[in-house]
Amino acid sequence: MADTPLYTLSIEQGVALLTLNRPQSHNALNRALRHELMDLFPRLDRDPAVKVLVLTGAGDKAFCTGADLKERSAGSTADMIDERRHVMAKWTHALASVGKPVIAAINGYCMGGGFELVLQCDISIAADTAIFALPEVTHGFFPGGGACQRLPRLVGYQMARELVLTGRRWDAAEAKSLGLVNRVVPQARVVEEAMEMARKIASYPSTGVVQAKRALNHAMEAGLTAGLRFDTEAWVACMHSDEWKQKLEGFARNERKA
Repeated sequence: MADTPLYTLSIEQGVALLTLNRPQSHNALNRALRHELMDLFPRLDRDPAVKVLVLTGAGDKAFCTGADLKERSAGSTADMIDERRHVMAKWTHALASVGKPVIAAINGYCMGGGFELVLQCDISIAADTAIFALPEVTHGFFPGGGACQRLPRLVGYQMARELVLTGRRWDAAEAKSLGLVNRVVPQARVVEEAMEMARKIASYPSTGVVQAKRALNHAMEAGLTAGLRFDTEAWVACMHSDEWKQKLEGFARNERKA
């Protein structure tokens, strides 16, 4: 098992399919996997062959159930505090920092830090069998990997309080009703649904897509006036690319033919 990769990666048609590969542990995030992913995400962001990233978990039982509690229980309090300050502080925005669109394909249990990883994604496709939870308070701590900051921005503070403070589970249908996932599909279709969406986005000029993501992310943190100023600069950045000019010229040619 020592030679088994902690993740698998394939790149095709501008889409990188990244699969967490610890199915025997419900794809839990151990220290080694976190470090490998924190090294991988910036490399994928720089890779011109990658326009969209799809993230999923190996097997059909779990997307990711969060931290590897067996590993964590073996560490000292001092070790855990050191890791929280020097590793987790970077981990909580490692995936969100990827400039290209990231789509989660949620194929089973999605809990704790696994759900916090989904909260860093741009779009989420869930299997109809997916189960979600933030159970940390039931273990004596709280979801400190970003959920307490990102979740209220998606579902409002009242619902976020309920989900965090009760530690209860919710299914894919409730996740969809709360706006936590974009689509719910049969489990056998979840990865392919995410890949189809990713391929569509990857077919568009990348400059506009990346700038749109930047503007949308900025809207989560800025007021309206500052956000509109940011939109102007992001739009200007698109004008420095030849991609939109090629698209516009193609549109003009088709209009002349019509």
